[in-house]
Amino acid sequence: MKYFLSIYLSFLSFFILADYSLEISITEQRLYLFEENKLIRSYPVSSSAYGEGQVENSFKTPLGMHKIKSKIGTNVDKYHFFVSREHIAQKAKIIHENIDSEDDFITTRIMWLDGLNEGFNKGKNVDSYNRYIYIHGTHEEGLIGKKASHGCIRMLNHDVLELYDLIPEETTVNIYL
Repeated sequence: MKYFLSIYLSFLSFFILADYSLEISITEQRLYLFEENKLIRSYPVSSSAYGEGQVENSFKTPLGMHKIKSKIGTNVDKYHFFVSREHIAQKAKIIHENIDSEDDFITTRIMWLDGLNEGFNKGKNVDSYNRYIYIHGTHEEGLIGKKASHGCIRMLNHDVLELYDLIPEETTVNIYL
């Protein structure tokens, strides 16, 4: 009986601990979700309006391998926003038109990225985590699919909700041209 229980638990843990990964194409402005190396979802995104780069204060989207270091916003209402990763119990006004407002609200969920390549996107003045690079919802949904962020990866709010619930912390994220 212990043998069968052991096999059952191993089988169950395989499905619970599925191997997820994210690929973000800057050229396509799309995020691809893979489970066990099989594409299961694709979402439109918005990377930096300032281009790609690793250096702090550049407002550019960093390239290379990352992981989800932490997830912030569990149980926060859709469209609520964050200031310095703290939930503000207030809905942001969602802009569905192609309008770049003066605000840069982080809405619904945050997945904070940590670079994995020392000297490239981790450490000193190129550290994605210390630069506060996230995958997050935005109030400027009309700009999704275009380069419009200040370095982060923006998503539609319903998409970031779904992605957040699907993937665990430590999920790998490859950002490439």
